[in-house]
Amino acid sequence: MKNSLSRSGLAILASIALAGATDVKMDPDNPTCPADPNWSALTAMTLTPIVKNGIKVLLAEGRIDRDLPNRLKQRLASEPDIAEIWLRSPGGDARAGNEAGRIIRETWMIRDANGKKIGDKPGVLTRIPSNWACFSACNFVFMGGRARIIDEGGLFMVHMFTMTGDRDAISFSVEMGTESTAELIGEVEQDSALLASEDNDFLIRMGLSRKLLTDIMYRQKAVKTSDGDNSTRRCLTREETLLYNVANIEEDPQG
Repeated sequence: MKNSLSRSGLAILASIALAGATDVKMDPDNPTCPADPNWSALTAMTLTPIVKNGIKVLLAEGRIDRDLPNRLKQRLASEPDIAEIWLRSPGGDARAGNEAGRIIRETWMIRDANGKKIGDKPGVLTRIPSNWACFSACNFVFMGGRARIIDEGGLFMVHMFTMTGDRDAISFSVEMGTESTAELIGEVEQDSALLASEDNDFLIRMGLSRKLLTDIMYRQKAVKTSDGDNSTRRCLTREETLLYNVANIEEDPQG
């Protein structure tokens, strides 16, 4: 599918998608997204179980840190009655996000003492509630749910991952000379290729369209440039989340 919508067209669709929210100011640099996404300022993701409408819900809020997979695995094991995970996060550690997503998917599987799959149990649904934002590494945690819902006004926000976000490190490497810069470029190329391969494998295993990467994610700029286009992230429309199978349940099963 060719992504033929203009930036202004995408901004209009995003504004319609956020119609349920009041006084939403859009980001002039990233016109498909709000200027102040509700993705939590917590520096490490908290996992808070609550009961909502008679079901156990795990609120997962904050930045994805390296220890999240371990905490999440322990929480799901200690509270097997958790039915949904609600996410809001500005992202964080990419590989921790992938691992956390796989842990969520594994909650569907019952294994014997040797690790062999012997059956299924009711799975955990992942949800982005209305007016909550799930960005970057959070995307992969969300994809871990075999059942996935993005409520009206919920934001699945993507970008192009970057291994060169530390501009000071780049400038220092350049100052050190050609050899040092070449080493940095080599490391960036290797890490980027590995992460891209991991992302492709992850989407296949989670049942999403890989075109989400080629049509949307990899078309975003990793960092702002000087060409006048400062957009570095994109909020998917509701139609896009269903097209790429990001959300695979359109209607709320509890509703």
